[in-house]
Amino acid sequence: MKLPPCYIGLEQARQVLAEMGVELSPRQMKRAADRDAHGHRKLPFFVDPIEGTLKIEKGTLVEIYNRLQVQAMRDFNNNA
Repeated sequence: MKLPPCYIGLEQARQVLAEMGVELSPRQMKRAADRDAHGHRKLPFFVDPIEGTLKIEKGTLVEIYNRLQVQAMRDFNNNA
């Protein structure tokens, strides 16, 4: 059974990552959510149309880190 989406803000996202062992400062989290010179974000945050704050779907955030970990292990095993 798939869980419904759970949208979280910057601080909650930082806490989710901390629970996974990724300790980021509030400033680092904000930089990951801010747009770069090309208008892209490092993480898929969006502006909540009601609150006007940055949000991200919790499952997406966790999935991104899990996918990168799996890819890193694949790359490591291919080079070993």
